[in-house]
Amino acid sequence: MLTKRIIPCLDVKDGRVVKGVNFVNLRDAGDPVELASLYDREGADELVFLDISATHEGRATMVEVVQKTAGQITIPFTVGGGIGSVDDMKRLLRAGADKIGINTAAVRNPQLISDGARKFGSQCIVVAVDARFNPEWGEWEVVTHGGRNGTGIKTLEWVKEIERLGGGEILLTSMDADGTKDGFDIALTKAVSELVTIPVIASGGAGKKEHFYEVFTEAKADAGLAATVFHYKEMTIQEVKDDLKAKGVEVR
Repeated sequence: MLTKRIIPCLDVKDGRVVKGVNFVNLRDAGDPVELASLYDREGADELVFLDISATHEGRATMVEVVQKTAGQITIPFTVGGGIGSVDDMKRLLRAGADKIGINTAAVRNPQLISDGARKFGSQCIVVAVDARFNPEWGEWEVVTHGGRNGTGIKTLEWVKEIERLGGGEILLTSMDADGTKDGFDIALTKAVSELVTIPVIASGGAGKKEHFYEVFTEAKADAGLAATVFHYKEMTIQEVKDDLKAKGVEVR
């Protein structure tokens, strides 16, 4: 069994890390470069940096912040937000990103997944999927633009397509659980993990150490991503890892 990864997420808006609930009511959580450096020292396995307003505002990700962050850390670093072309990917990889996260652009143009995978390798392409339960369908719908827009696309069909097109990982965020601290969306994560063979990073809802244990053992996630609980020092990465180790889950 592959060891499970703990990944802090830096949602960046206007050059600052922010966090909200269900993607709204954002509050400041600090400087991205300082936080990245702290998480590297604290034992994070990877880091995800999302420029959350780039797509909505129709602009490119902040390359200079990516460069500064990459200069402070030694762990793998995924960057997403406002990436719409292979040239955008190349620019961020040159700035120091190890992997590229795409979301809205991949929904608009699925060929971007294949193009990126062909150019840089599948391991470089992380496709972020924001999903919200649609009661009319009885299953999850893909939403874009930071949760603002429904797409009419069924999440389980989309994740299969992502794998077929060459995506290397799925960063799966439950819009229903995001920022609530009530736990990861086990049903959603399990459904996706059982459907694809590529790694699934579970995101949205972490509030206690036990939530990581649940998402790894019950939902078969490969990694657990969180923001609020780490940014506001409600728990440390090491505390989560110690708890998982004590319960027999292999972590790095």
